[in-house]
Amino acid sequence: MTNVLALIGPLLTGAVIGLIFFGGLWWTLKRALLSRQPVWGLTLSLILRTGLALLGFYWLVPPHWPQLLSSLLGFTLVRLLISRYLPATEMTQVGGSRCT
Repeated sequence: MTNVLALIGPLLTGAVIGLIFFGGLWWTLKRALLSRQPVWGLTLSLILRTGLALLGFYWLVPPHWPQLLSSLLGFTLVRLLISRYLPATEMTQVGGSRCT
C-alpha cells in the first residue's frame, strides 16, 4: 500500500507537466491560425514547452523508474483527456483534421 501511495505524487506531477505542455500547444495552435507567419511562434513554443517538460521531469520526479513511469503515465493521461474533450471546432473550420 505504501508503494502505491508513493506513486501518486509523481502521477500528479506528470499530470501538471502535461497540462502545461499540451495546454501550451493548444494555445499556440489557436494563435498560429491567426498569425501571418506562424512558423516562428510554433518553433519557439516547441522549444519552450519541451524544455519546461524536460526540466520538470528532471527536477520534480524522483530518479527511480517506478516514479518516472508514474509521472509519464500522468503526462500521457492528460494528453488523452485534452485530445478527447477539448473542442476541435477551430481546426476543422480551417480545413485541418482532428487526430486522436
